[in-house]
Amino acid sequence: MLYYLYRPLKEYNLNNTYYQTLDENFNKAIELYENSIPHEELISLLENGNIVQKQIAALKLDTINSEQDTRILISNLVGQDGKIREAVSFKLQEFMQNQSVHKFFLQKSYADIFLEAIIDINGNICRNTISAICNLRPYPEFTDYFGQKLTTQTLHLISKVEQFDFQDGKYKVNKEVFKLYWCLETISRFTNYINPDILKEILKQTKNIGEYTIREKTAKILSKIVCDSELAQIKQELKQDKNYYVRRF
Repeated sequence: MLYYLYRPLKEYNLNNTYYQTLDENFNKAIELYENSIPHEELISLLENGNIVQKQIAALKLDTINSEQDTRILISNLVGQDGKIREAVSFKLQEFMQNQSVHKFFLQKSYADIFLEAIIDINGNICRNTISAICNLRPYPEFTDYFGQKLTTQTLHLISKVEQFDFQDGKYKVNKEVFKLYWCLETISRFTNYINPDILKEILKQTKNIGEYTIREKTAKILSKIVCDSELAQIKQELKQDKNYYVRRF
């Protein structure tokens, strides 16, 4: 876990005074990390601390004991510095393997936060969050709401991406494609909880998007569901795609 603390420092030149400041902060972070801190104090740091304190608190947290713990942890999954968001996503993935804490994560407001986290600019946060929420698939109170909101978010992104010229290479193109990519990856894990008609409409649109990673996710989803004749035709079409990563499904 110390990797999460050290990684940002490698971006700076050794002669840079800003690096030296970060190096000092890193040493303080190590000191904080190596000390034993009570659970209640970790929660307090996670709620009120600075960037380093919140990051360390998240990484050192061993358990979730209450609704309040959950609220404070999840609130740091979005709208915070990337180092905090990634640490929180890492711990969420760990905590949610424990079925006894699932009851704390079923609120609709948390589903909305997860929807934002799965399209974070940091792919590790997307990946960790998706892995975490897969543990909530047995709970209809989560999947009914999350599945509907996920398809709405995906269709919105499709409407934006379809207008892009994939030859221009602009950042905004890549950013929106990145979000759509992770929405489709999430759908591939939640196919049984998505309205079949809406899912079909999504696949009919994404099969034609010029970015191959989107077609790849489309093919992946098709490989996991029962296809009617129209979807079977799309599946066969993608098996003839010019890109290997699309064809492999």
